[in-house]
Amino acid sequence: MSETPHVRVAIVGVSGYTGAELLRLLHDHPYAEVTKLCAHSTAGRSVAEVLPSFRGLIDGTIDAFDASAVAEVADVAFTALPHGASAGAVRALRDKGVIVFDLSADFRLKDLDTYTEWYGDHQAPGLFGAGVYGLVELSRDKLRAADLVAVPGCYPTATVAALAPLLNEGLVDPNSLIVDAKSGVSGAGRKASLHTHLPEAAGGIRAYKAGGMHRHTPEIVQALSSFAREPLRLTFTPHLVPMTRGILVTAYADLASSEVDAQRCHAAAEAFYEGSPSIHVLPAGTHPDTLWVKGSNRLHLAYAVDARARRVVAQASIDNLLKGAAGQAVQAFNVRFGYPEGTSLMSPGAWP
Repeated sequence: MSETPHVRVAIVGVSGYTGAELLRLLHDHPYAEVTKLCAHSTAGRSVAEVLPSFRGLIDGTIDAFDASAVAEVADVAFTALPHGASAGAVRALRDKGVIVFDLSADFRLKDLDTYTEWYGDHQAPGLFGAGVYGLVELSRDKLRAADLVAVPGCYPTATVAALAPLLNEGLVDPNSLIVDAKSGVSGAGRKASLHTHLPEAAGGIRAYKAGGMHRHTPEIVQALSSFAREPLRLTFTPHLVPMTRGILVTAYADLASSEVDAQRCHAAAEAFYEGSPSIHVLPAGTHPDTLWVKGSNRLHLAYAVDARARRVVAQASIDNLLKGAAGQAVQAFNVRFGYPEGTSLMSPGAWP
């Protein structure tokens, strides 16, 4: 039997939290060879200085981004850059024939006007709409031939995972969706800001961008609309909680009929995610906990029904930096290149 060839991989934006997690996962990936590390603000500095957890494991320095230099040594690039800043880099890489897994929002939406409304002008309009949405459990077949993958956001991953099976089976009213989501502060990135400053974040919990103002809202609506059989209406409210990692989504929806119970919702989700190495439906009466998935690419789901209010309570927990970002990207990479889907992603959560 011939040996499985390695794929040469670059990480653009390696100095952020998501980029560092990509490096950690790909460093141990049996079929990936990391050949290039790029970042703007830390170019010229050693990997060990910028990412101390890799001291003694990875030598060398971080380079400034240059698409031609990346294309010389890499077949694939993971771009972990801010929204708006990523599109130009992706365009340059695609022009050189590099396969790209983009972790920004620049290629997730299908409607350019919607993107412009929420993010501003797009820097690569010729590529807009060309990306395959990379929530693996929804897009496996398309991912197998994708050369540009739009890796989903963290909030959308947990929210869509919780609600898609219910909408797909017509178990809930798509005009009644309410999503309460809570995230650790690493979701805001590595750059310092007042609202993630320890004295500001450690002792309280607060909502932000309430009233449908969060930029992940149109991404969630777009992804869920493909499963709804009528117009979809959703209220999404995120909260910042005093922990580093994790997202907990609690979503509410009116039941489509009095015959829908928690067992039926549970069965719908189990069937929908059959074969996924990452998504697990918990036993009845068990509530997802971010601690159980911390440091892993796992996503825990659970369903309960409030019979008096005739509503389902759908819950999902993920590590926002893994199944919500870097782990999801590597999972899509595995599917794209025909590797076992859980390759380099099967570690359990770091508990406690």
